[in-house]
Amino acid sequence: MTNCIFCKIISGEISSLKIYEDDLTIAFMDIARDVDGHVLVIPKTHCKNILDCNSTLLNAVMQTVQKLSVHFTENCGYDGVNLLNASDESAGQSVPHFHIHIIPRKNDDGIDAWPKFGGAKQDVQKIYEQLKLL
Repeated sequence: MTNCIFCKIISGEISSLKIYEDDLTIAFMDIARDVDGHVLVIPKTHCKNILDCNSTLLNAVMQTVQKLSVHFTENCGYDGVNLLNASDESAGQSVPHFHIHIIPRKNDDGIDAWPKFGGAKQDVQKIYEQLKLL
């Protein structure tokens, strides 16, 4: 996609701090500087989000996410990771190219990466009936 910033990173048109690459995925440092170690993992083939990402690309992205997460915890001094994704503008997606954020974590690092929710407004049983796929 010609106007996609992540596609421009993949093509080399925009430079990045690449930390991993294979045939289907690339991982690079997020330049937002919001937290130390923030990494993005993306498929090299453009798809907007998880809702239109085929299973081959989705599996490749998640394998890369796992590989990096294990590396961060076994070799880089981190204790765990947060994985974040927003799929669609309604969910807060700001770059229309599927990506997973990896936030490396240390015990007692003071980071609160969990969103603040305003509380459920509907009956859980009603929502359950709507959402179940059995």
